Amino acid sequence: MTLTRRTTLLGLTTGAGLLAAPAILRAQQLFAAYPFRLGIAAGDPASDGFVIWTRLAPEPLERHGGMPMAPISVDWQVASDDRFSTVVAKGSAFARPELAHSVHVEVGGLSPDRPYWYRFSVGRERSVAGRARTLPLASTAIDRLRFGVCGCQNYEDGLFTAYRHLADEDLAFVFHYGDYIYEGRSSPVPVGYDGRPRRFVRAHEGQLLFDLDDYRRRYAQYKMDADLQAAHAAHAWFPTFDDHEVENNWVGDIDQEDDPPEIFALRRAAAFQAYYEHMPFRRAAFPGPSGMPIHRRAKVGQLLDLHLLDTRQFRSDQPCDDGFKAYCAGWDDPKAQVMGASQEAWLTTALKEKRARWNALAQQVMVMPLDRRTGAEPAPIRNMDSWGGYNAPRERLLSRLKGLNNVVVLTGDEHQNFAGELRLDGGRGDAVAVEFVGTSISSGGDGADTRKGADRILANNPFLKFSNDRRGYMTCDVTPERWETNFRVVEHVSEPGAAIATAAAFTVEHGAPALHRA
Repeated sequence: MTLTRRTTLLGLTTGAGLLAAPAILRAQQLFAAYPFRLGIAAGDPASDGFVIWTRLAPEPLERHGGMPMAPISVDWQVASDDRFSTVVAKGSAFARPELAHSVHVEVGGLSPDRPYWYRFSVGRERSVAGRARTLPLASTAIDRLRFGVCGCQNYEDGLFTAYRHLADEDLAFVFHYGDYIYEGRSSPVPVGYDGRPRRFVRAHEGQLLFDLDDYRRRYAQYKMDADLQAAHAAHAWFPTFDDHEVENNWVGDIDQEDDPPEIFALRRAAAFQAYYEHMPFRRAAFPGPSGMPIHRRAKVGQLLDLHLLDTRQFRSDQPCDDGFKAYCAGWDDPKAQVMGASQEAWLTTALKEKRARWNALAQQVMVMPLDRRTGAEPAPIRNMDSWGGYNAPRERLLSRLKGLNNVVVLTGDEHQNFAGELRLDGGRGDAVAVEFVGTSISSGGDGADTRKGADRILANNPFLKFSNDRRGYMTCDVTPERWETNFRVVEHVSEPGAAIATAAAFTVEHGAPALHRA
């Protein structure tokens, strides 16, 4: 029981029933445990505001988070200082049981390009304070921008130490490329990429995820992590999903367990609802029968046009039956899709507008058609779950980038750091952009400076300039003339206390899609 007996009885005995319950619970609320145990977050910043999020869950791993099945009014404040001496916006929002008592407030009317602080309260209970920065006006000339890039955080594989360091970075915002949770049941004997058992760190609660309650419980477990909460409280995020928020390597209405599409659709709908409930999304991303619209665009002054893509919902099935495979005819399928026709058209129109000095494609899976051979394999091998397995849509994308000479692609999924040049004709033609692939926060365990076989991969792919197998995140420093990406890494995630360091930094000069070691 989460509420005191007296408060519960007040709510249950009100003549108007649940319609009156919100007002009574708002006035009398006395939780038996702290209701903001999942922290707070801000997201989708704009020049006049951002979304602020929380979820009431005094008992996060219990059904319904230990909350009564009634809406509860939550107060919120936004201030121009961290002491909240000058509150510039405030209000109340209902935390509804249908959305796991989560709250999404779209705050507007703020000044551009400055930090704000926000917090929530219910009765006498108050959340910690978070910080979020608004973006510059789209018409403003700015001379510098710094933001973070991260993702892939398997709770079982390691601690979220990198997030504690990310929280200490001075950033305008963070792009999260997905795999916020992992859907598997606990693996008490984890196996590394080398096929050998590695150190067990911590266990997932619950079974393999299928229904809404499963997914909600998994998000609750992840969000109780203090390092993750610190990173959310420090910066506004642009979140996107990849595959593990639903199921490994799903695309469109196709799963990898041979379930009928109508059955997988139920699982995907539950996963999307839980994802929305736990992320600071705007109402425009509210999931519905056709899916969850997450591809969107953010203009950061005249310096950066950020295109946030979706490479899962509209993709055709992986060729060659998925996996890391040698050539099959599916590589060259002219009808294959990664973004889908509508999203491709949307991106093409956006790029033609040439509204900013730099274009960034913030997406999930590697665009470089990397030859993955690490031994004596006779023929090139590619990852079928990356753009490497989709020659036609990849070449269409790159052909539309040709001549812009200002495109940087930001990617995750690989659990390694990579830096390379995006070239037409399967990597053999002209360079049209560069790609920075960020490692994982924890997925894959401690890692190493280089993964076994990395030297062979570098030799087989002349467009690839760097690889690294540590955990961490990227920071991007952008000026009108130069883009610099720093690969920030920790030495281990199997035990606490790892320091942060820069494994490498690469620059791109505006007008020339080529990488230079900083």
